[in-house]
Amino acid sequence: MNDLSHVRQGAFAPGNRADVADALMVETGLRIEVDRRRGRGAGINTSGRFEPVTRSTEDDGWNSLEDLPPFKTEVQVEKPRTIIARNDSPDIHFDRSVNPYRGCEHGCIYCFARPTHAYMGLSAGLDFEARLFAKPDAAKLLERELAKPGYKVKPIAIGTNTDPYQPIEKEWRIMRQILEVLKAADHPVMIVTKSAMVTRDIDILTPMAEKGLARVGLSVTTLDRKLARLMEPRASTPEKRLDAIRKLSEAGIPASVLMAPVIPALNDHEIERVLDSAKAAGASEASYVILRLPLEVSPLFRDWLLQHYPDRYRHVMSLVRSMRDGKDYDADFTKRMKGAGPYAWQIGRRFELAAKRLELNTNRRALNCDLFVPPLGTGVQLSLL
Repeated sequence: MNDLSHVRQGAFAPGNRADVADALMVETGLRIEVDRRRGRGAGINTSGRFEPVTRSTEDDGWNSLEDLPPFKTEVQVEKPRTIIARNDSPDIHFDRSVNPYRGCEHGCIYCFARPTHAYMGLSAGLDFEARLFAKPDAAKLLERELAKPGYKVKPIAIGTNTDPYQPIEKEWRIMRQILEVLKAADHPVMIVTKSAMVTRDIDILTPMAEKGLARVGLSVTTLDRKLARLMEPRASTPEKRLDAIRKLSEAGIPASVLMAPVIPALNDHEIERVLDSAKAAGASEASYVILRLPLEVSPLFRDWLLQHYPDRYRHVMSLVRSMRDGKDYDADFTKRMKGAGPYAWQIGRRFELAAKRLELNTNRRALNCDLFVPPLGTGVQLSLL
């Protein structure tokens, strides 16, 4: 049975414009052929929202679509002037971050960072996963910015936008260079990742953790290998992420589990199991975020849901909208992370009770900001006086 037959049988909530658009997406063939996007999360690659024209592939009658090459990962060098990004969002507990890469090969279908690819004239869909940007000068830029007179020390967050340990890090090693700069300067760092590759840098993170300068959060969204493969196709398996928590904890590095996102009627039934498993692996803290669908992420996620779980489409989207004031997304700072309404309240209470039972979040400690020594290495202009 194809996807369109589900549409005709009522998989969509009647009258909702977004759902009608999903039906049209299937009917008009905007979805990219499976063979061209194998191992990717998104099923579509619509033009960026700032582009003056919209492009789509169409068969010319000669079966020419079969000749199109598959989406392969391409990496371009990006040379920014600065590397520390600042934010003043009241619902985020850090005010600065560093992103070694733009775009993410993990291909998580729900990633809220996907819309940022529009600033590069690219799609939030398959382009976000396959057309990546690396910042090889990141460590030098960071060293220079940390050395500026008047720099005020606060923890730097890494992995809050795109994953610093995505597959291309094996070759580029930008994240490791960044950690070397932070270690030399005794600068505190918070890392979030879905990759077991973080254990590669235990030799740097352990001495930092001994000084209270480092902690790592592993994002574990599900323990279901099939769901993880479909939802986060190139991220580490759930077992490897839990094993990474174990290795980090055994090395003396504070490790936490982040269940993000919690998706109603898809992975929300796993909250207690994920926390139980993470605690057993050595996690000391836990947090969660409700599914966020800003801008282009909404049609991408809906298309993915229709493709892989058409029987749950209406139920999942109905619950999502019940937590977002009837919309796919609400950007209000007081609601965007946790949602609102009875269902969001229920998820919050379940998470709190499970964390309390497991004694998670009982001994939170702030990272040490008192040891910082401004770097004086390569690329840093020395004082004349």
